[in-house]
Amino acid sequence: MAKESMKAREVKRAKLVARYAEKRKALKKIINTAEDPADAFEAAQKLQKLPKNSNPIRLHNRCSMTGRPKGYMRQFGVSRIQFRELASNGLIPGVKKASW
Repeated sequence: MAKESMKAREVKRAKLVARYAEKRKALKKIINTAEDPADAFEAAQKLQKLPKNSNPIRLHNRCSMTGRPKGYMRQFGVSRIQFRELASNGLIPGVKKASW
């Protein structure tokens, strides 16, 4: 089980990513398509001044039930351990216990 502070940190980062997504997208477009190198440099400087946690790379997937960061199965939104428990209880439709 993850600490509540770790879960809260991830929620805070997700909000920052959502808040600055459009601004980051616009600045990156300027950097990639600018004909004048000075404009691209200025946009890069503005991009660097944005909060580090507003970068989507800094988000970490966590299990929605336990908050576990490792063994995350993106399709189901849970860790491998929770997936196995849910599947063996028959709570995930279409998944059969084969040989695990």
